[in-house]
Parts: sequence; structure tokens; C-alpha cells
Amino acid sequence: MPMSTSDNNPVILVCNDDGIFSPGIRALAQVADEFGDVEIIAPDRQQSAVGHAVTVNTPLRSRSFQIDGRFNGQAVTGTPADSVKLAHDQLMKRKPDLVVSGINHGSNAGINILYSGTVSAATEGTILGYPSIAVSCTDYDEDADLTGAKDAARKVIGYVLSEGLPKGITMNLNVPAGPLKGIKWSRQANSRYVEEFEGRVDPNNRSYYWMTGKLKLLDEGDDLDVNVLEKGYASLTPIQYDMTAYTLLKQKEDIEL
Repeated sequence: MPMSTSDNNPVILVCNDDGIFSPGIRALAQVADEFGDVEIIAPDRQQSAVGHAVTVNTPLRSRSFQIDGRFNGQAVTGTPADSVKLAHDQLMKRKPDLVVSGINHGSNAGINILYSGTVSAATEGTILGYPSIAVSCTDYDEDADLTGAKDAARKVIGYVLSEGLPKGITMNLNVPAGPLKGIKWSRQANSRYVEEFEGRVDPNNRSYYWMTGKLKLLDEGDDLDVNVLEKGYASLTPIQYDMTAYTLLKQKEDIEL
């Protein structure tokens, strides 16, 4: 049966990029359910690493589901950002008090923030004016132990609902698999991927390529999100979609071109 709702309860929108039937989104919905009325609106299929892409050349569709017999869910034929946009404008009877995205299977620390559909769903929530949190587990396995990620999400959701967030700020939470050791505030590591492409040839003699790569740190510091995770702690990083380079802008503001 659908859970009971009350106008006095916070409405929490749960999204992700792994698709509406992933174990991670169910785990996050279970935690969110402790704080308010949950609606799950997410892509109908795997959408990892699509970033903040939106669909403009084809119509979006949604289908309603009951998830785990407890939650109202709608699967959207689009990206994570599409899902949040559509939820905001069309699919939710009450606007959300909080947007949470995840639990992603795989780290979204360092440069992964820019590629992540999970983080982009949360960022879209921030753009629309809602306090938003992205939650990721460093283990890519669908059977990963999400105990710590759920505990960390519970703490951060409680904090954000109680204290709120400054305008334009999204919380990016990354958690190692297994029990929670603790949460540390961190900054995004300056990093990049060193890509490798494995070329192959299909039966029609046409070339195709699989991309692989390793994350390379270009930064140092105990407070880097990547290093916090390496030490076994969850990393919590406030991020923003305003990409203005204010330091350089200040240096150049008196120069006429």
C-alpha cells in the first residue's frame, strides 16, 4: 500500500542516475521516509555519467510504479536533470522541501562531480530553489554494503532539513562501503582522468572504442574529498553551480578590452 501522507510532513523527492529500479535509490528512499513523504521520480534506465544533459529533441514520458510496496514512483524517459525538472513542473502535487539524489554506485568525488548524473540531479534541485543533496557510495557493485551510506545520508538529511542550505549550494556526500566511520567536511580534489581507449573492430569491419581510465590527483591536502575517502571517512563537500572564476575576475575587472 502507498504510505500515508500529511501536509505537515516534508516532501522529499528522491532521484538518481542509476535508474529507478537500482538498489541505491531504494536504500535512499528508505532513509528519506524517516523524515517525510517520499516520491521517487528518476530515469527509467541507467544514466550514469550523463552530467547535466537535458532532453530537447524528443518528448519526455513517465510511468507510475509502486516501489517496494511503499513508495510512489515515476520512471522518466530522460536524464536525471530531466527527471527533477519534470517532477517540479508536472509530476508532483506538492513541491518538494528537499531533493536527494542517489545512492549512486561509485564515487562522485573530485572531477567526477562534473560528469555525474547523480550530482546533476541534486544540482538541478538547487537551481530550482530546493535544498539538495547528492549521495554516492564508492563501491560500484550493485550488491555493495550501503549501511554507512544510509547512516551518513540520515545525518546529512537531518542537518539540512533542520539548518537549511545557502542559496545556490548543493551538498555532495560520498561514503565508503560498509559501516560508517565518520563524516568529514572536504573540498573537491583537483583531478582529472587519464583516459585510455581500447579499439576493436566489429563484424562489419567498422572500428569502435571502449573508454577506460584512471583518476589522477592534481592536488594535495588531507581535506580533499578523495583523500578523506581513502582514509575510510565519508566526505561532505558543499558545491555550487556558479562557475565564475571570481579571483581572476577581480584581477581583470579594470582592464578594458
